This record gives sequence, structure tokens and C-alpha cells, in this order.
Amino acid sequence: MTLHAQGAGLNPRWCLAQDTIDRQDIERLITWLRTYPRLTKGALTLDFERQWSEWLGRPYSVNCNSGSSANLLMYYALLRSGRLRNTNVIVPSVGWVTSIAPAIQFGFTPIMCEADPDTFGLDLNHLETLLKRHDAHTVLLVQVLGVPHRMHELQQLKDRYGFYLLEDACAAIGAEYQSKKVGTFGDMASFSFYFGHQMSTIEGGMVSTSDKRFAELLLMLRSHGWSKDLDSVSHQELVSAYQIDDFHSPFVFYEPGFNVRSTDLNAFLGIEQLKKLDRMTGRRQVNHDLYLQKLGTRFYTQRPPKDSKVASISFGLLGESPEQRRRIVRALVAEGIETRIFSAGNLGLHPFWVNRYGKASFPVADRVHHCGFFLPNHALMNEHDVTQISRVVMEAA
Repeated sequence: MTLHAQGAGLNPRWCLAQDTIDRQDIERLITWLRTYPRLTKGALTLDFERQWSEWLGRPYSVNCNSGSSANLLMYYALLRSGRLRNTNVIVPSVGWVTSIAPAIQFGFTPIMCEADPDTFGLDLNHLETLLKRHDAHTVLLVQVLGVPHRMHELQQLKDRYGFYLLEDACAAIGAEYQSKKVGTFGDMASFSFYFGHQMSTIEGGMVSTSDKRFAELLLMLRSHGWSKDLDSVSHQELVSAYQIDDFHSPFVFYEPGFNVRSTDLNAFLGIEQLKKLDRMTGRRQVNHDLYLQKLGTRFYTQRPPKDSKVASISFGLLGESPEQRRRIVRALVAEGIETRIFSAGNLGLHPFWVNRYGKASFPVADRVHHCGFFLPNHALMNEHDVTQISRVVMEAA
């Protein structure tokens, strides 16, 4: 069995992830569909954005069709804002390809940063070295796997060097740092509602911000570049500034935008998911803490900062060597336990990066790449499940 055999057959005993959309959610959706409602983006999407903002604690939120699109919108809104003194951006080695891809697509100069030895977010010492060397005006942080980063220290660097912080919280919904929700630290923050994440709308994403100018750009860029989604005052200001004929005003494109809207169908699911989100993330926290208790003294794993709340989508471990990881993976698959590589490992070792910039190799990120793997953690698991999975890992090690 090779390491890339990461499933556990057609019917695993323990799936790596479970859909948070349950039978009751589907029944409610069916009942709603029988009313023949509007399905494309409409009033329900606006209600979902409002409820999400209230839950998160930020005034502006823009719903889109995926977390990857949320990252795309963040980068482009920052670029189009006219606020950047340069397009140098520091990006993480441990994250996901679409945490970095928009920087490449929009002509930024990405500079890769080592992973923090505790959280696997940005290594703050390396980050400061890169800020001094490159004067980067943008930093993209991934809150890795729902484990909050050391945000107090990062904020100090932000104050000292004056960069814009884009916070990728796609896999960290419900996590908290010192009683403040992850996704409220960056100038803009992205979230993903993909299957297996803390909540799901089938596919979907959100960008949240406290900056009205960014929010207006996000709204225009999400939908073709037009101003129809802005409040009436902001819309009229653009109409007046460009002396637009009233008849043309709904279909004037002020920005070179995209179409990455979501739908009212997805928003219906999102509103239902929000009702049980805190309960689901609470279960993930209990599972994560139990894994840490059973495996944390034996394995290298993420260590959350003091006074933080973890809401991991999976529990990540690093083996002592690639060979030990291979042995554990074989045992997991044999016992019907799904697993996979830790996130994407080190993004600096993937062809999309190597072909453009050469290999970016770092001690912590490389170990995540070569020795890291995931264990299941979702809201349908309990103490017995975590105990059984941990036993298999310990015996294989």
C-alpha cells in the first residue's frame, strides 16, 4: 500500500469529514423549495450576510461561491483600493493553493514565509525578517486548521511595519483568540463553507471586513463590477461622479469584476447552519482537546496559544519520519479510518511555486510536508471515536 492510498475503502468506519447538512436541513430545504422561491442571489443572501456579520462581530460581509473566491476578492479589492505602496506580499508555506494563487494571478510579488513551530501559521521571526528585507505592504495569514495564531504578536508587527493583513480563516470558523473570533483580526478575512468544514452551504464563501471602502469594492467585484449591490447613497455618488444616464445606471461597470456570486439556495442552508454552528464547533473543540491529551505527548502537533479556542476541521499530527507516517497511515486505512496529507504540506514544494520561484524549503514546513497527516474530527464524533482512533495511531507508532 502506497502513502497516497489515503482513503479507507468505500465504507470507512470513521470518515475524515462528515457533511454538516443533516436530514433536518434537507427536509427544511425541501419544504422551502415547494414554495417556489427565488433561487438566485436575492433577499435571502442579504439576510445570510447580515446574520453572519452579527455572529462574527464585523459590520460588512459579502457572500460568494467559495472560500477560494473569497480569497480572490480580498486580493483584488486590496489591489483596486489604490492604498498599496507596493505589491510585495508575504504568503504562508503551510496553507492552500488558493491562499496564494490570486497573488500570482494579479501580478503581486509573493514572498514565502516559514511556518510557526507551534501553530503552523506564519513564523513571526521569519516574517519580521522578510518585512525588513522586502518592505511588503501585504501579509496573507492562514489560521491553520482552526488553530488560532499568535495574534497579539502579529498585531504588534502590523503596527510596527504598517502592512495590510488578509486573514484566511477558511478552515477556522468558530475558533477564537483571547475571546475574539478568528476572522476579526485582518483588514479583510475569508471563510469557506465547503463540505467538511465547520459549516457547509454545499459550496460557498464569505469575506468580512470593518472597512466600508473594502466592502464596497468587494460587492462590485463579486458581481461584474457594477454598483447595483451598493447602498443607495454610494450608488448615487458613482452615478453622479461619472454623469451616468439614469437609464444606464444599473448596468454600468465601474470595476473589472467577476461573477462569483452565490445563490439564495446556498444562503437558505447557511442560515440553518448558523443556528447550530456554535454547538458543532464546540464538539470539535472537545474532540481536539481529547486528541491532544491522548497523542500530544507522543507526537509533534499544533500547540494553540494560551486563552484560545480551537475549532479544527481535522486533527493534525507529524510523524517522527516519513517511514513512521507511512506505517501509521497503513494501520489507519486497515482499520477503516480515513486520513490524508496535512493540508497541502509545504506549498513551496509544489510545482505551481517551484516552476516560478524555485523551491522554498523550510525546516518546519518541510516536516509538515513529509511527515504530517490528518485524523478525523467532526461534530458527529464522540469520546469513544477519538479514543479508538488514538489507540490505532499509538499501536502503529
